[in-house]
Amino acid sequence: MPVPLPAPFDHHHRGGGGGEPGQWRYPCGPMMAPPPPYVEHQKAVTIRNDVNLKKESLKLEADEENPGKLLVSFTFDATVAGRCAAFMMLYDLFLEFENAFFFLVGKVITFCLSYLDLNITVSLASSITVVFFAKEGEDCNLAPTKENLFAPVTVQFQRGLGQKFRQPSGTGIDFSMFEETELLKEGNMDVYPLAVKADASPVNQNGSDGNSIPGPANSQITQAVFEKEKGEYQVRVVKQILWVNGMRYELQEIYGIGNSVDGDVDANDPGKECVICLSEPRDTTVLPCRHMCMCSGCAKVLRFQTNRCPICRQPVERLLEIKVNGPEE
Repeated sequence: MPVPLPAPFDHHHRGGGGGEPGQWRYPCGPMMAPPPPYVEHQKAVTIRNDVNLKKESLKLEADEENPGKLLVSFTFDATVAGRCAAFMMLYDLFLEFENAFFFLVGKVITFCLSYLDLNITVSLASSITVVFFAKEGEDCNLAPTKENLFAPVTVQFQRGLGQKFRQPSGTGIDFSMFEETELLKEGNMDVYPLAVKADASPVNQNGSDGNSIPGPANSQITQAVFEKEKGEYQVRVVKQILWVNGMRYELQEIYGIGNSVDGDVDANDPGKECVICLSEPRDTTVLPCRHMCMCSGCAKVLRFQTNRCPICRQPVERLLEIKVNGPEE
């Protein structure tokens, strides 16, 4: 039995021959979606810093020897030994510089402390300044709006990570001296109830007579507010700022960078792998959501296919590639 021939091609019902498109027998297929907007791919720039205050550790502690007074305490990392001259609202440290570094992202940065083996030694005249009711001025200088200062107290410390600093007993602050409305500020403000500034000024041997000349000062500023919980004052860090070479940057955390820099984690830990290819290590962060979730290869391909973060599905503005070196590198 012969196979029937296919129906003849109907030229009269293909559309384009008159009538509205919706009346055609064979309507046109769906239009192609426009390509996603181009996403910029950047590489991180590093900046060295010698002292880092761990913002989650900043708190107030009761002075057992002076009831009613509270002492500022925090944990910090220092690359070298030095001394600390403590004031009620002013603390000075004199350190020697080796290195640690920060990642820059335009006006937004995140940080990761690291040590490098460098055959150089640069002296520093550095300081940590704690100011109550501080106003940030030009060039990230802190100006106290309350002029209650106490005599300085010098405290020695050694090089190391995770060191705790605590105001010496008797140098604390009594909050009963202030109105509660002054302490519990919210929203946008130009005066912060508590600010901590870490300055580092490298000294160069460039003087005509061989004397040391201070280099440009770099600073890390931690701005915080007080909150009252169950009748006790707590500290909440609002922002951290880095002032480097005359530029102001705001510090922000990167979600997932801990897995990439944690040397104790097994190399087969899925938390360290790219969420796209599941094989290469994560080294690219999505901005502005700050998820470090991809390798650079997948990120370069993905930016031409979608503008959504693989983790939270928020729109992607930029991709930041961060190469993190371990302590041995």
